[in-house]
Amino acid sequence: MRKLSVSRAVMYVSIAVYSALCLLPMLLVLMISITDEDAILRNGYSLFPEKFSLYAYQVIFTGGSQVMRSYLISIFVTLAGTIAAVLITAMAGYTLANKSVRYRNGLALYFFITMIFSAGIVPWYLMNRSLGLTNNILALIIPSLLFSPFNLFLVRNFMGGVPDSLRESATIDGANDLAIAFRIYFPLSTPVLATIALFYGLDYWNNWWNAIMLIDDKSLYPLQFMLLRLKSEISMLNEMTMLAGADDVTLPAESVKMATAVVTIGPIVFFYPYLQKYFVKGLVIGSVKG
Repeated sequence: MRKLSVSRAVMYVSIAVYSALCLLPMLLVLMISITDEDAILRNGYSLFPEKFSLYAYQVIFTGGSQVMRSYLISIFVTLAGTIAAVLITAMAGYTLANKSVRYRNGLALYFFITMIFSAGIVPWYLMNRSLGLTNNILALIIPSLLFSPFNLFLVRNFMGGVPDSLRESATIDGANDLAIAFRIYFPLSTPVLATIALFYGLDYWNNWWNAIMLIDDKSLYPLQFMLLRLKSEISMLNEMTMLAGADDVTLPAESVKMATAVVTIGPIVFFYPYLQKYFVKGLVIGSVKG
């Protein structure tokens, strides 16, 4: 019993130390975001700022209507894109896991090839323009909508572990593939579907590439792209003031970077705990061939 207590104490201390080390970078980012820019230039990054300042957040939220609009656009794109991508991936995974589907191994090979080879940026851009995916909300969703082959194979392997007797019993009762997929396979595959939902959600939330390539209308800028432009403009203005000899004017470049990280990471921090209980199970089981 003594050995067990000591081992538990060591385990708890180790977990506490590791948790603190994981939280430390996030705390550092938060503290830098509320540190005065001149103090950062003098002392560097510090967990205990010499002087506090919310000027970086004032810069970000100046013209708050645009920030809120970009937030809403990012939220809508993330939700709509994630739901559609998970649905497509789940249906494709169910098809490849169904042993009665002809040429399913050939289809799996086709999807695997897309993980290795890419057509390139120019064909991607021309195809999106020909489909009219420019300067509209669909340009932020559809180009990234097609499922990831990696996620597809996770789902296929997970669903391959579901007993075939369930499908056979449902078929005898008169259920078609649509009913079998949505009433049996998808509910049983909640862990892996929640896992890929997290992957897709992160990709959509952090996606600024589609906005750079396909969006010119400022009213359609997602949050990440708008903040990226803001940081670039601040860096450019700082360089211009240095060239002009105005050394007494300092824009909060470093604190804005960290404030941007705090602003953009918020929804993901609240979203992840709801999927955490499925994450490890879905990733491990789905990665093992059934």
